[in-house]
Amino acid sequence: MALELKIPAVGESITEVEIGQWLKKEGDTVKVDEPLVELVTDKATLELPSPAAGRLTKILIPSGQAKVGDVVALLEEGAADTANSTPAQAASAPSSSGTAPSESRVMPAAERLAAQAGLEAASIPGSGPGGRVLKEDVQRALAKAPATPPPPTPPAPPVSKGERQDDVVPMTPLRRRIAERLLAAKQSTAMLTTFNEADMSAVMELRKEYGEAFQKKYGFKLGFMSFFVKAVVQALQEIPQLNAEIRGTDIVYHRYYDIGIAVGGGEGLVVPVIRDADRLSMAQIEAVIADFGARVREKKIKPEELMGGTFTITNGGIYGSLNSTPILNPPQVGILGMHAIVERPVAKNGAVVIRPMMNLALSYDHRIVDGREAVTFLKRIKELIENPVRLALEI
Repeated sequence: MALELKIPAVGESITEVEIGQWLKKEGDTVKVDEPLVELVTDKATLELPSPAAGRLTKILIPSGQAKVGDVVALLEEGAADTANSTPAQAASAPSSSGTAPSESRVMPAAERLAAQAGLEAASIPGSGPGGRVLKEDVQRALAKAPATPPPPTPPAPPVSKGERQDDVVPMTPLRRRIAERLLAAKQSTAMLTTFNEADMSAVMELRKEYGEAFQKKYGFKLGFMSFFVKAVVQALQEIPQLNAEIRGTDIVYHRYYDIGIAVGGGEGLVVPVIRDADRLSMAQIEAVIADFGARVREKKIKPEELMGGTFTITNGGIYGSLNSTPILNPPQVGILGMHAIVERPVAKNGAVVIRPMMNLALSYDHRIVDGREAVTFLKRIKELIENPVRLALEI
């Protein structure tokens, strides 16, 4: 039975995508949910999975632009798992450990990375479920491998005195989309930024005191982001103008709290959304963020996970930024920028003391958020972070 592979909805207000690299070619057999092609949007590079097991019979749009709903390929539904196997291979029983043959236990991203590095992916120990080989396993294997000296660089051609040279590199589709979106945000909003700072001593003491017990119980570390997500939600509940958007001549106030978290994906920032963050514990928030980070690196983030945020948090501090002006993520009207924690002298109770300080920046759309609301919001974030017990008591 022939199946049509269509471009799905990949985000709010996004009607077109760029067809990236095809991960399968015509005639290849595919498994259900196996990635077939990369789709580049202004928010992320996503992998479009196969809706069924079978064979990729025809690629209709090999590259270029495609609209949501366009048919990009045709699939012939069938038993892909045994299409390329001999009868003896198809009838072979699982091993005593319960894992599938080596071909089926290597994840596609791991297989591609191993092939690029000239490694045999099936020989790499897997840490995934059932012993599956993940991309991280291949990366660890590459890190342990002895370094191969690069080939000698040929001498550069002589340059006459006074001659200048330029390297012209085309922008990637994702970088072009990011540039277009950021320019549109600057041109279509009345964006202003207000700044403050927070003493991180109390949060750092809590992490130091309870971090080990937290990791032992939940299996992952207690980070800073969950504190800020909780603080943002509480501040949004008190100042709803920052949890709103403009639709035509109307202001829409959201009564739910879907917080976007900017995550570096290698090619650009991706902003997956934590749904109903007000209903989650700090452990649940940290679990969601950890899952997002892993799947963004693997290009496994789902299109619907990038849609519908009401407010965004971005952390330039992980790259060493001390201060910045974050750009709004329309149609949202607020974005909080976190920065690096730096010890510096501050005045406390009439004395100069050294404290770990973080600069905070709030960019907002002045069309519906006044300076008073913006300053009050950021001041509230500062108060909650400097006294995190308030986050638990919600006061």
